Amino acid sequence: MDGLRKMARYGFVFSCNPRRLYGTKADLRKLRPMILKRIENRAQCYPVRSMIPVANKVLQDRNVLIHGVSILLNFLPLMACKFCPEIYIGEQGHLIQTCRGYKHRAKNRVHEWIKGGLNDILVPVESFHLNNMFQSVIRHNERFDFDRIPAVVELCWQAGADLPDENLNSSSSNFEVASESVPVNENLSPHDLASIAYKTLTAWEALRSGVKRLLLVYPVKVCKYCSEVHVGPSGHKARLCGIFAYESWKGPHFWVKANVDDLVPPKIVWRRRPHDPPVLVNEGKNFYGHAPAVLDLCSKAGAVVPKKYNYMMKLQGLSGPSNTRIFGITTEPNF
Repeated sequence: MDGLRKMARYGFVFSCNPRRLYGTKADLRKLRPMILKRIENRAQCYPVRSMIPVANKVLQDRNVLIHGVSILLNFLPLMACKFCPEIYIGEQGHLIQTCRGYKHRAKNRVHEWIKGGLNDILVPVESFHLNNMFQSVIRHNERFDFDRIPAVVELCWQAGADLPDENLNSSSSNFEVASESVPVNENLSPHDLASIAYKTLTAWEALRSGVKRLLLVYPVKVCKYCSEVHVGPSGHKARLCGIFAYESWKGPHFWVKANVDDLVPPKIVWRRRPHDPPVLVNEGKNFYGHAPAVLDLCSKAGAVVPKKYNYMMKLQGLSGPSNTRIFGITTEPNF
C-alpha cells in the first residue's frame, strides 16, 4: 500500500476499468485501401495445403454414405411424418405425440406417417456457390446469380478438393438424384447387408469428423433464427430469413459461427429397444432412447453401434413407468 501511495503522489493514475480508448478522428475512407489489401493478402493463404487431403476424404465419405443409405433403404422401412420433419425407422410409426405440424394445426398430436425417402434421413443443407472465397458479399438482388449446392461440397471446394465442374451443379449434387444411379441388388445376404451397414456407419462418422476439422480452418456461418448456411468469411445479405409464416424473424439473417451439426444434421429419432413394446406409446416417451437416424438404420441392418451413443439409446433403461407394491405401499422407481 505504501508503494501505491508514493506512485499516486508522483502523478500516477490508476483506473478501476482498464479499457482502451480509441480516437474517432480516423478517416475510414483512407483506411479502406489498407483493409482491402489485407483481405487480398489473406486470400493468398488459402487453400491450406495440409487440409486438401481432408477435403478429398470428406467428399469420398459423402459418396459412400449416400450409396450405403440408398441400399439400406431398399431393405429397411423408413416412415416420415406428413406434417413435420419427424421420421421413424420401422414397419409402422410410433404413437408418441410430438407432431409439431403446421401453424394452424394443434401441437403435440400423433403423427400421420407416410413412406420416407433419402432426403428425410440425410437432410440436404445447401449454400451459395461462390466464385472465390473472398469475393464481395452477395446482396439481395444478386441471389439468383449464384447456384445453390450442398454446403459440404462448397466447403470442400473452397478447401481445395479435386472436384469436377459437373459435380458443382445443384441438380447433380442432390441426394435423391445421386441415389437414382445406385444399382439395386435384391439378393443381398444378411452378412452382405451388415457389411454395407458397417461401411455406411464408418463413412458417416468419418464425414462428421472431417467436416469438424475443416471448420477449424475455414469460416462457415449459420443463421441464428433459421437453418441457412453460408460458407465464407461473412454471410450474404439475401433477405430470406423468416420467409415462411411460422418463422419468428423476417429480413436479413443474423449470422453466427456454424458447427458440424449445421452442415451434417444428425437427425435424432426414437429408437426401439428389444424390451420395448412393438409400437412406442406416448406414456413411455420419457423412458425410450434416441439415436441419430443413420446410426439407427445401420444398427438395424447389423452394424455394431459405438459405445459413445449408449447414453442416448438408454440400452439398460426401463421401457415405461412401473409401480411396485410393498407392504401395501405403492412405490415408484427413483431415477
